[in-house]
Amino acid sequence: MTFIETDTAAQERFNLLLLEPGEIYFEDFSVFFYPSNLSEAEAIKRKQRGHLKICSKSIVFVPKESQHPILKFPLKYVKEINEWSGGLFSRMDMNDRMVKIKSDQVIAMKEKNIIAPYTFLKEPVELRFSLNYVTADDCLPQMCQLHRASTLPPADQSAMINAIVLSRRSRVNFNTSWLDDLYEKILMEAQGDKISPLVTNPGRIMLTSSRLYFQPFNNIESVPVIKIRFKDMKRVIKRRFLLRQLGIEIFCQENSTCPHLYLSLKTTEERNELYAHLMQQKDVKLEDTGQEDMTLRWQSGDISNYDYLIYLNSVADRSFSDLTQYPVMPWIIQDYTSSHLDLSNPLTFRDLSKPIGALNEERISKMRERYAEMPEPKFMYGSHYSTPGYVLFYLALIAPEYVLCLQNGKFDQPDRMFNSMYETWQNCMMGAADFKELIPEFYSLGSPEFLLNNGLSNFGIRQDGRPVGNVELPPWAEGPEDFLRKLHEALECEHVSTHLHGWIDLIFGYKQRGYEAEKADNVFYYMTYEGSVDLDSIQDPNERARMEIQIMEFGQVPNQLFKTPHPQRFTSPSPRSGSSRTSSTNEGVIPVTADSLKDFTPVHVLEEDEASNPADVTLTDLTSLQLYHKYTLHKDGVTDIKLSSDEKNIFSVSQDSLLKMYSLEDQRQLRSINISTMALSSCQLMPDDKTIIVGSWDNNVYFYSIEFGRVLDTLCAHDDAVSNILWRNNKLLTASWDSTVKIWKFIPPSASTSFTVAEYAGQLDHDAGVNCQCTDGGLSLLVTGTIEGHINVWSISSGYQIASHEVHQGKINDVTISPDCRRILSCGEDKILRVLDMETGTEILVRDLQTQCMCFKWISGLLLTGEASGSIQLWDMDKGQMVSTLATHTGTVTCLDLKNKSLLTAGQDKTVSMWKIQQ
Repeated sequence: MTFIETDTAAQERFNLLLLEPGEIYFEDFSVFFYPSNLSEAEAIKRKQRGHLKICSKSIVFVPKESQHPILKFPLKYVKEINEWSGGLFSRMDMNDRMVKIKSDQVIAMKEKNIIAPYTFLKEPVELRFSLNYVTADDCLPQMCQLHRASTLPPADQSAMINAIVLSRRSRVNFNTSWLDDLYEKILMEAQGDKISPLVTNPGRIMLTSSRLYFQPFNNIESVPVIKIRFKDMKRVIKRRFLLRQLGIEIFCQENSTCPHLYLSLKTTEERNELYAHLMQQKDVKLEDTGQEDMTLRWQSGDISNYDYLIYLNSVADRSFSDLTQYPVMPWIIQDYTSSHLDLSNPLTFRDLSKPIGALNEERISKMRERYAEMPEPKFMYGSHYSTPGYVLFYLALIAPEYVLCLQNGKFDQPDRMFNSMYETWQNCMMGAADFKELIPEFYSLGSPEFLLNNGLSNFGIRQDGRPVGNVELPPWAEGPEDFLRKLHEALECEHVSTHLHGWIDLIFGYKQRGYEAEKADNVFYYMTYEGSVDLDSIQDPNERARMEIQIMEFGQVPNQLFKTPHPQRFTSPSPRSGSSRTSSTNEGVIPVTADSLKDFTPVHVLEEDEASNPADVTLTDLTSLQLYHKYTLHKDGVTDIKLSSDEKNIFSVSQDSLLKMYSLEDQRQLRSINISTMALSSCQLMPDDKTIIVGSWDNNVYFYSIEFGRVLDTLCAHDDAVSNILWRNNKLLTASWDSTVKIWKFIPPSASTSFTVAEYAGQLDHDAGVNCQCTDGGLSLLVTGTIEGHINVWSISSGYQIASHEVHQGKINDVTISPDCRRILSCGEDKILRVLDMETGTEILVRDLQTQCMCFKWISGLLLTGEASGSIQLWDMDKGQMVSTLATHTGTVTCLDLKNKSLLTAGQDKTVSMWKIQQ
């Protein structure tokens, strides 16, 4: 929905759009206007009742009868403002209530209430007004003061107007009679502005214990005081306004008296204080928009491309209420001549990896040459991809009054207006200074009004004799509704979904600024970037005024949201484990060679085998878990558990140094083996259930024969505690606090082979102790988590470290790879759950769990987490949302194991529990 549909102020005859952008309206006076150049008798006969509006740069007369035009007197053209006296016998002399204005220019607007280009009457006139309820002394001082300000240079004029505004504000207190409840406690009071497109309206902000109030300093609003109840608020967002962090935007329930309010405060500190107060109120219950996981949800296809781009615009401080930062959307289609739109043909689409200005190779080559010769600060494009002018270029047919406001009362030349999609696209491709992108309206279904001339205004005649009418659409569109529907389909199609991340990198991501922007031909004028200039530090008022105008008119780059490449959307399932290019024949010491994750073919992740993490487990299954059996055998916390493949026996290791085997059939302990003199950290059960490998804090790895009931071998593996062990494809990976992961060749014994000792095959060195590890099903990738909060990604075949990410404060408790091998999940001592995109390292989900997550299992799109609180949480990872919580232990849940329809949990409370999915 655009601002046009929600802005009721623009529907009134007089509104702030009739003033210059940023001009302030103070107050008005009931008057009679006497037309000039008439005899006194005739002037009295034709007098017009109305209101005289006092504004910071003009005086405006608004007649009551709409057939008469609104008259605006720009103060810079006014020669004299004074009390008027008609003499002893004048019938117009009304006892100190007459005011005269001499001006060299009068602007006539909205005659017969028709929105049309303003009429500029450039001849000296003297106009007389009689005040109905006050005397001349009540309004002349302020009018004369503003008139004096208009004679100053622009910067000095702004300074004097600001001083006048400040003086008025200091004399106006919030009218507490407007409080809905006399017992409301006042929490904060501040001066601020209500922001709407092209309009800034000053007033006073009052925050109480139950409501937010805005009291404007004038009567332009539809109500004297805007009130918002806390319970009506559904979203509160901090905003950047004119490249300064001053704004706050509030969205309310649709049926509330004020559905939306955008405020700008005087300082960042005041804005932050207001936001903090709002967040502390118990009645403020905001919608859970899931902003932390929107990238994850978009990748998984849970939300559309359109919704994701709107979300990115919002968090990048772009708002429908601010034309200087209106949401920006990409040109998607480049075919505007065919009779059929073929979304299966790549040539139908624009190259989303390049900025709009770099799509024409001949044009960009010339710009590169100019850029190379340009002194600092360099820029490639003299205009931006989104400015107030560009937004209104597209919306002129439904927002003519905004166009007149921005363009000083004139429409653009008829042939330069938004007449044709093809012509507009061609100009963006060929024009020397046209690099504009699109706006959300092009992809919003059911709102084609901006493409239709509904007769609101006469925009003129084009050179070919045709009047400006409806926008000409491409041949493949049957009409405006069909045009928008097909554009929306194009935005959501597989080709765009696959390439949209490239455009996001340019507009919101790592190619937005710096060296990467230069490489991508994506450099704009320096003042379009936040942080490029500190307006508060500029002492020269003329320089500051000039910069404020440039910031307002020439576009603003969105906030940079991503510092690394944005992940690609998943448009098809990844290959299963059978497509792995890493086989079980990879043997010997692993050489360190240059490798790249982009050369890695994803494979399906398996914790042990296909049965251990069943892909057919559903959300319904995991929400129907029931306790099947529970026992306590260990003398200390359980550190790892495994369920045998026949689901008859449970193996567990503990800090009490014991390995235990428990029979579910007999419901009794079958074995208790004192493996070591120190705590045992982890265990791995071989596929035939006859051998179990155990890691210990005594630096050793033990191989125990379940069949013969004895330790077959002890491997002196590390120089510090063994923290985790993994076995797959005849490779054993042992992680240790000695900052290494060692790789061993180990083939378990079988009916035809005897036990053979593990052979050393390589080592992966880390900068800190390794606490956890996980591999993909084909043993191509290894992901490790350290005690200092780093995640490292390794190619096992080459021994090369592909990536390293510092993601946690303190120890990483557990780490895993998603079933599609596209994401890394980790949890740590800092109580944060994080998901990274495997290829780019982009953080796509962050959750503060309020308690430590110690372990997890990722099955298809579902995640089970074991919490320090003693509960198991179930997550829908396609949405990044917690679904349910199951209380399992009285202490920390330390380990999980899932096979088929059975879940094992164990904890610091020494207890092992078995849960079954109810059929």
